[in-house]
Amino acid sequence: MDLRLLRYFVAVAEERHYGRAAARLHMTQPPLSRAIRRLERDLGVVLLVRSAGGVELTGPGTALHAEAVALLERAELARSRVAEADAPLTVGVLGASGAAGARLAEAFRERHPATRIAFREADFTDPTAGLRGGLVDVALTRTPFDTTGIGTRVLRLDPVGAVLRADDPLAGRRSLTAADLADRPWFRLPDGVDPAWRAFWGGPGSRDGAVVRTVAECVQAVLWNGSVGVAPRGEPLGDGVVWAPLADAPPSPLVVAWRGRDPLVRSFARIAVEVFRG
Repeated sequence: MDLRLLRYFVAVAEERHYGRAAARLHMTQPPLSRAIRRLERDLGVVLLVRSAGGVELTGPGTALHAEAVALLERAELARSRVAEADAPLTVGVLGASGAAGARLAEAFRERHPATRIAFREADFTDPTAGLRGGLVDVALTRTPFDTTGIGTRVLRLDPVGAVLRADDPLAGRRSLTAADLADRPWFRLPDGVDPAWRAFWGGPGSRDGAVVRTVAECVQAVLWNGSVGVAPRGEPLGDGVVWAPLADAPPSPLVVAWRGRDPLVRSFARIAVEVFRG
């Protein structure tokens, strides 16, 4: 039985409407209708009947829907296991994910024990963590950046705060605003960085601060030069620096990002969403 036809049928059965199903499948309605008629001819039964609101399942259609969903899930699992045996999954990371990262590793190992994982740590010059350049298969990173051709799911929204030297006069404040830091040197990102990324992490202060590419460089710029920057809560900063909430800064979205439709990559993304949102 043609799995493609079954996938089309499941979409129509779940949407109860050819137009919505076609949109879900990223295709037009006429070829979808022809595919369903072909499936009905192959099986010798009527699966769907038109209704005032769209379509309804017949008795055979209801039975096929349950079997088709199970069959497609088994096919997806088979593809995933084949992919696992072929090559490691390369994960790009930018920044810290905290305790949830450890839970993600445990959950992924439970479902894909045979998969080898390789990691690539990125820096601030590439917020896609290697995804755009094809260096990784999936990434744990932060938006905003240009997501053309890249799928993302938000895992968590983290408050953003200023990174200050511990002896800074503002370090003891329970909350700050961008205006409080407007006269400070602000660390800068390298030239050529994604504009949306630069706009989010760039501060209101002067632009004569140090150019930084990593969290470690940020910390050193704060310690040695008195620069100011921003970071999401939970980023490990080390001794001598503090994190102070910025009341007027939007939260930083931690996301899982991917390209393409590889089943193992999609499984990683689904598990990440389950772990972080659970």
